[in-house]
Formats: sequence, structure tokens, C-alpha cells
Amino acid sequence: MSRIEQINENLQKEIAKFISNNIKVEGGLITVVEVDCSPELRNAKVYVSVLPDNKYGSTLKLLKKNTSMLNSHLKKSVKIRKIPKIHWEIDSTEREASVIERLLNEIENEK
Repeated sequence: MSRIEQINENLQKEIAKFISNNIKVEGGLITVVEVDCSPELRNAKVYVSVLPDNKYGSTLKLLKKNTSMLNSHLKKSVKIRKIPKIHWEIDSTEREASVIERLLNEIENEK
């Protein structure tokens, strides 16, 4: 496993822990799917999945609002010199998979 992969994995665990302990979405669930740091560790894309789908917008705003608090947490818990700048991204894999599954079920029911 490369150094970047180890950092991505470590950041993913710590970000998930932070979200679990500090960010509450009424009737929603946030999952950190992946963290992708740039090679020079200046930026990190954090892909999150949000259930239900109608909570995407408010959750993204809440995550962005709490990014500075997350950075403070990461400075204490992750052993790297400089914490990358966090860029939040919505992972739509779950939503796309459910659409495909629904379409496959409709095709099966038509037979």
C-alpha cells in the first residue's frame, strides 16, 4: 500500500469518526465513502453518501460549515505535517445503483 493510500485510509477513518460524533442530520445517515488526496497532499476530495437522497443539499451545507472544526480534529489525530484542504463531494453510486435495480425489477415484472 502506497503512502497516499495509507493517508487516504487514515483520513477516511478520522473524518467518519468526526462526522459520527459531531454532525447530526435529522432522519439522515452520512457515510464517508472515499477520500482522495492529491499527490502533493494539498487537497483532498471527500466523497460522502447521504440517505435519504432529499438530505443531500442540507447535509453538504452542514459539512462545509463544520470543515474548520474537522481540520482542528484532523490536526490532532492524523500524523501528517499539513492537513489537506477538504473538498466535499456527493457520491452518487448508491442512488445510481438503486435506479438501475428499480429498472431491472420493472423489466423482470414485465416478462
